[in-house]
Amino acid sequence: MGILDAIENSPALKSAFSQLGAAVLPVVMSEVMGTGSQGGLNAIVAKLQQAGFGDQVKSWIGSGANLPITADQLRQVLGNDTVRQLAAKYNIPVDQLAEILAHQLPLAVDHASPDGKLPHTA
Repeated sequence: MGILDAIENSPALKSAFSQLGAAVLPVVMSEVMGTGSQGGLNAIVAKLQQAGFGDQVKSWIGSGANLPITADQLRQVLGNDTVRQLAAKYNIPVDQLAEILAHQLPLAVDHASPDGKLPHTA
């Protein structure tokens, strides 16, 4: 199952996704996980671990079920200003963006680490 396939199984996320549009979500995710202000996927993973979410991160990198992270927890790690700036940049309600990121980040980390470890360039 692909990252975006999971959205089809969640009515709330499906509704939010339809408002975002298929083109915007990948751009937002690449901005969060790319080399922008957050420093890339490895930097976000490190921030999550430092903030006490190591168990979640391990579940995303390892095989098996991914433990969830809430929108509020992710907002604490990324910073409210960052989430607000992204929401404003793409004209998305802040709460909606945080929910989508909280759902998509575990999937993105999971897909980036099929062999149980993140690539150094992630």
